[in-house]
Amino acid sequence: MAEQIQKKLQGELEKYQQLQKDLSRAVAARQKLEAQLTENNIVKEELELLDATNTIFKLMGPVLVKQEMEEAKGTVGKRLEYITGEIKRYEQQMQELERRSEQQRETLGRLQQELQRGQGKG
Repeated sequence: MAEQIQKKLQGELEKYQQLQKDLSRAVAARQKLEAQLTENNIVKEELELLDATNTIFKLMGPVLVKQEMEEAKGTVGKRLEYITGEIKRYEQQMQELERRSEQQRETLGRLQQELQRGQGKG
């Protein structure tokens, strides 16, 4: 009996560890997106300081290409929308992973108690 519980405990522990790895990856991805969001907000602020007489260039590979002001603002705006959406998606994913992780932790606790009770009888 104790051996079955031990095997089940090991399997549940592996599931828990995988959830923790997934959560860690989601946190890292979200942090990267936050950095991109900050960078793009700075670009947006800088574009707001310019007027029509300024020339804007966009880096395409190794070449700087002239770009229209409205096109640049539109591109930055779309990028900000996309990044914000991705951040929200990762936040939802992290909440789900945290919820599942908590459930897994409870399952592990119950199995450990069962194992201890089984060893106490044996």
